[in-house]
Amino acid sequence: MIELKSAAEIAKMAVTGQFVGELLAELRDAAAVGVNLMDLEHQARRRIKERGAESCYWDYAPSFGRGPFRNVLCLSVNDAVLHGLPHKYVLRDGDLLSLDMAVGIDGWVTDSAVSVVVGTPDPADLTLIETTEIALEAGIAAAKPGGKLGDISAAIGKVANDAGYSVNLEFGGHGLGRTMHEAPHIPNNGRSGRGMKLEPGLTIAIEPWFCKSTDKIKFDKDGWTIRSADGSRTAHSEHTVAVTETGPQVLTRRPAEKPTTTRTKQPATS
Repeated sequence: MIELKSAAEIAKMAVTGQFVGELLAELRDAAAVGVNLMDLEHQARRRIKERGAESCYWDYAPSFGRGPFRNVLCLSVNDAVLHGLPHKYVLRDGDLLSLDMAVGIDGWVTDSAVSVVVGTPDPADLTLIETTEIALEAGIAAAKPGGKLGDISAAIGKVANDAGYSVNLEFGGHGLGRTMHEAPHIPNNGRSGRGMKLEPGLTIAIEPWFCKSTDKIKFDKDGWTIRSADGSRTAHSEHTVAVTETGPQVLTRRPAEKPTTTRTKQPATS
């Protein structure tokens, strides 16, 4: 069942979205060569607790995965693209990191993801990340009242295909609001003019993710981390969007969007 949200309810989601956007930007900027993934995880836990928010990932136990997820972030490095399990890994020069988080505040949830290269970037990695971001904006632009769900999928898929990337359809965007995953499912490729009608009040997570040279995936032994089947680099971008009478409203915009390359961690000085 799809629940359309009122303007007041979307405003409450926007409060959550602002926090998610700000925290994701903070974590993105904290990611640097020499930083341990668990440092980012604990930074996020601290900020979520301080805000009185609730992680949607903690204790999440879907049909896939091995046991409940006991972290507040998905941190996926290089060939990992989705559901990366935070662990004691120190970021290296040139690593491509995707950060994904979903949080609830006062019962209203938003979800967002960003990818970044730490240290010295490979131009191909920057192109891959940029393509997910362009595809995300194309999907957002297609989320217009009166349109069809397939318009969003088709817009994302066209960007990917034009850039030479194939698209996996097993995981994609989704509805959300009171919970992290609601109907409908939003594939990252499809046909325009098909699917359900987009009505004001629909709240969705649009999340293009691509692998550099394949559309096949594999799971790590941890049961969570999803990687490209051929070991090629991956990237993931996501925003929570509300369909309104006047067009799409992005609820998780990050402040002062910065380039997709981050600095190298500086040594402490005495």
